[in-house]
Amino acid sequence: MNTSPASRTNAIVFYAAIILLGLNLRPIMAAVGPLLEMMQGRIGLTDVQAGLLTTIPVFAMGAVGLLGGVVQSRLGVRHAILLACLFIAVGNGLRWPWHSTDGLLITAALGGTGIAIIQALTPTYIKQSPTGDAGRGMALFTTGIMGGAALASASVAPIAQTTDWPFSLALWAVPAILAIAIWSGATRRHSPEPGARAYTLPWRCGRAWFLMLFFGIGTAAYTLVLAWLPPFYVQHGWSAASSGLLLGGLTICQVASGLILSSIITRFPDRRRLLAVILGLICVGLLMLIIAPNQLAIPAILVIGVAIGSLFPLSLIVSLDHLDTAAAASSLMGFVQGGGYIIASAMPLLAGAIRGMFSSLDIAWLVMVVALLAQIAMVPRLRPSDRLEPVTWTLKTGRH
Repeated sequence: MNTSPASRTNAIVFYAAIILLGLNLRPIMAAVGPLLEMMQGRIGLTDVQAGLLTTIPVFAMGAVGLLGGVVQSRLGVRHAILLACLFIAVGNGLRWPWHSTDGLLITAALGGTGIAIIQALTPTYIKQSPTGDAGRGMALFTTGIMGGAALASASVAPIAQTTDWPFSLALWAVPAILAIAIWSGATRRHSPEPGARAYTLPWRCGRAWFLMLFFGIGTAAYTLVLAWLPPFYVQHGWSAASSGLLLGGLTICQVASGLILSSIITRFPDRRRLLAVILGLICVGLLMLIIAPNQLAIPAILVIGVAIGSLFPLSLIVSLDHLDTAAAASSLMGFVQGGGYIIASAMPLLAGAIRGMFSSLDIAWLVMVVALLAQIAMVPRLRPSDRLEPVTWTLKTGRH
């Protein structure tokens, strides 16, 4: 089907806005790790407080995920996302003049709220938009998320060396400001009004809680690595720039594995064997960090990056497999992701407490391995035949 030049231009601008939105969802967290030793030396940030800098935004992602339907019904998707971009811009920008411990924690909460709103509502807007197709939009949005994490982790330390660390953190307000301008223009002609019905969450469905826990444990592995991989390698003698590049390389592996998974997932109607292999690979990668962190750094990063990059979309796919219709997808996914992010938010904080007590992250990696083994034990229950009834939120098979 032929499209007019104006339609093609509108689609390009819309996709650019989607990429920019995704690009802003990780820097406020990913930029902290490579600079942590410098920040602790300058302002006395403790390990627990350092963990909170990741825990707070991830917790916000969970809380807003659970309330996404309410936010959508009150503000409308377009205006809520514009407000969220403003939160991210202000949260990052304030870190230049206000880089005390309190300032960093408050700006983490502000930016985290913005991240949470965008992550919860952008997929809804992509599905509603008449511009382009939803599949391509979601792929670009996810690529933007991973790209933002890679750019922030790889560049923040070199920028800090030529300027100062507060400026290198505040610089990430610029993409958020650009996102406000481009998103506003790209969505001006298509603005769904507030008043969409807030969906009911499946609070009384045991299987929904099971899926939430499964998603939360897997996501905890990502939040742990995001927050603590660079400080772990700085503690082992690596430079801040090199440790940031490691996290950036891990993120690139995530992007690649996610793309590969999307091309082969139809070959696995029963996802359980694939899930078990992926979870086992994360365990192997974390054990490499414990046994020989310097010698096995590159293999560990490759294994962890590929496995985590596959686990995230696969966990969501498994959740969606429980629905016979798409009508309840927002409800189930809001519940699974919202509660799952709240569960995952505890891991960076726990790791910070462990590092403060033992001056090492080895026990934190080991705790994560144990949690992943528990997750592997959950895999057999994810049978392809199990379905959720979206009206009553009970299993058709009668099992809860």
